Amino acid sequence: MVGKSCNHAAGGCRKRGMTSLKLQRQLPSTYRFHLIASKQCCSHVQLPIKSIKKYPILLAKLPEEDDPECNSWKIYAFYDTLNAVNRTLAMNLNEGNAYTQPDKSGLGSVEVPELIPSYGHCLPQLPTNHLVSILEKLKAVHLHLLAAEHWNASHLRLCHRNYVVSATNLTHYLALKCLRLQQLQEDLSSIGLLTLEFINSHVLASIGTSIQLLHHLLSNTLESNDSATYLDRNGYSPTQISENVVNFAISSMKKRLSVHNTALFGECLDKRTGQIMVTVGREVVKNEMLVKNLLKAGANVIRINCAHDDPNVWREIIRIVKHNSHLLEKPCRILMDLAGPKLRTVLLRTHSNMVKLSPKKDSSGNVVFPAQVWLCFDGSNPPAGLSTDAIIWIQKRFFNKLKMGDYVSFVDVRGRKRVFKVLKRSTLSAEYGCIAECLQTAYIKVDTELSVKKKKGEFVGRVIKVLANEQFVRLKVGDLLTILRSSSSYLNELSSTTLGSTKITCSSDHFFESVKQGEPILFDDGKILGKVREVNANWATVVVTHARPKGSKLGSGKSINIPKSRMKLKGLTPKDLLDLDFVGTNADMVGISFIRNVDDIVIVQNELEKRNLTKLGIVLKIETKDSLQRLPSLLFQAMQTSNPLGVMIARGDLMVECGWDQLGDIQEEILSICSAAHIPVIWATQVLESLVKFGFPTRAEITDVFKAMGASCIMLNKGDNIVQAVTALNSLLSNRSSSER
Repeated sequence: MVGKSCNHAAGGCRKRGMTSLKLQRQLPSTYRFHLIASKQCCSHVQLPIKSIKKYPILLAKLPEEDDPECNSWKIYAFYDTLNAVNRTLAMNLNEGNAYTQPDKSGLGSVEVPELIPSYGHCLPQLPTNHLVSILEKLKAVHLHLLAAEHWNASHLRLCHRNYVVSATNLTHYLALKCLRLQQLQEDLSSIGLLTLEFINSHVLASIGTSIQLLHHLLSNTLESNDSATYLDRNGYSPTQISENVVNFAISSMKKRLSVHNTALFGECLDKRTGQIMVTVGREVVKNEMLVKNLLKAGANVIRINCAHDDPNVWREIIRIVKHNSHLLEKPCRILMDLAGPKLRTVLLRTHSNMVKLSPKKDSSGNVVFPAQVWLCFDGSNPPAGLSTDAIIWIQKRFFNKLKMGDYVSFVDVRGRKRVFKVLKRSTLSAEYGCIAECLQTAYIKVDTELSVKKKKGEFVGRVIKVLANEQFVRLKVGDLLTILRSSSSYLNELSSTTLGSTKITCSSDHFFESVKQGEPILFDDGKILGKVREVNANWATVVVTHARPKGSKLGSGKSINIPKSRMKLKGLTPKDLLDLDFVGTNADMVGISFIRNVDDIVIVQNELEKRNLTKLGIVLKIETKDSLQRLPSLLFQAMQTSNPLGVMIARGDLMVECGWDQLGDIQEEILSICSAAHIPVIWATQVLESLVKFGFPTRAEITDVFKAMGASCIMLNKGDNIVQAVTALNSLLSNRSSSER
């Protein structure tokens, strides 16, 4: 127990029956709370009102740094605070229908024999004792919230001034959720007052207002000075409504979310309350009208995933977005998600005499994604995690003459003339090479002649060897899948049990340090399930336990989830740090992927401070069990800087990590916590997915959208009918906003 418990020695309290027990009502599935209470402590520590005994005054306090569970909230009962309750609520409760109210002059008390006469004709005839009981319970709750604020004052003072009020309200919310209030809610409902489940954004003010209303019901005057008795934040002494309390008024608190929403997303000129975010990729580079149509349809936030493409593609996407935003006079902000330490599949590349390059095309035959190859000289190694369609080794003397922007001509196996365009060169000696793209289908084999024409003449070279990238592997139930640390280094070490199995690699070596035999493993957001059969430092074998009857495709870059394992990953990878330089210069918001604890937030804040990015919006992506359990602590840490703040409910990874049967409660929980902190929420993953992909939504998707309207922003992923989906979502949001007005 922290602090002085009473005037007696701590040992004396223990002798009188101090006991520790788990709080009977906990926050759903995540936060761990503990109640430290006394069955029979020192005799002078007594609550003045019988009804309060059922509602112990608890204090919510963040544990100290040396607490091993430093990311959890704990609840403590402090006997000096109980003494403050005695001093503040020392009033006599008479038998019958009379109510004794503290006299503001300090000379005694004023007896009120009946309900307000002027309202008697329109108020229900409620027993005065019943109203008094509700009032005292509310006062006890009110004291509990202020006590929580008092004991967390040192943590609240660390918050930036933009977030102090919101952080304080979040403290009140967490303290309120620790109490068993079902009976009190029923009592409040019986007299037509507030429901405690819907006061997240203005907890203290709502309870204070209810106290005032009950005071008026039990008094014989409606003078403006007859306000509820409040406790100030220094010493718990009775005081009139002060300037501090005015800042917590319901109207003021409701505006907080709007202020933070505008800071993150900007002003929404459309006549609707929610924002619409759309994920885009390199397809908009080849089809600039797509961005223009998205903005016309109602999109006002564009998201770029840094796990895909490269800075050249990102830069062009941003140029197109800003150009069309200015042209249409429609403000549009840009969110760039850092890839984070997510585990992803990397398909094995196989040496072959020939490789096929196939650019991706839309239904009209237009190229959406050019085929990409990595050109390098013989003896060099391609970079790890390379996602090009093929790797082609060429003669070094030819390679050294290549420059960015060169066109490399060749005749493919079928006798057709084809061209590579060199996009960029790598300067790292270990990864010396360049990326080139091809807009037409081509077949390249060993000894294919390459040529580049320049003003000074033509120079030629030859293909030495090629390494083809598998497009996908197909897995069925019962199949054996081998995951390698490297695509080639450990093939000779595999045991006989892996013979005949499909082989892929993992994007992070941390996988082999974390996963254990017998643990479940999921691929591609849970589309394929398996169980780890064998694992060592260099490879692991997995038995597929769930897939489609005809087999499920597993491509490169798909997610790997091991929900039962404790991954030792940090929030930012070396790639993320490089990408952050680009994001800080070109985007309005950065999405932080796979956050697990407060330390990850601290790292992000330090990196932003180094780059002087105080105005860059931060979006915390909640997609792991750890981040869900520690969400309040993550928010408190994030609110220590002035950066606009938001939270994304990444439902795909959350469902895989926590189970589909938990997702509904998880969504509600994140919305409630962020509402209490006045932090805007982005509702993401598979919103209107059938409409985006096939042109017609399911009934469940429409219902999902109406639930998503509780968030500040709804995100749609890319697809053939994305413009139609944005138009439909904009219509639904506008209709909802009109009906609310």
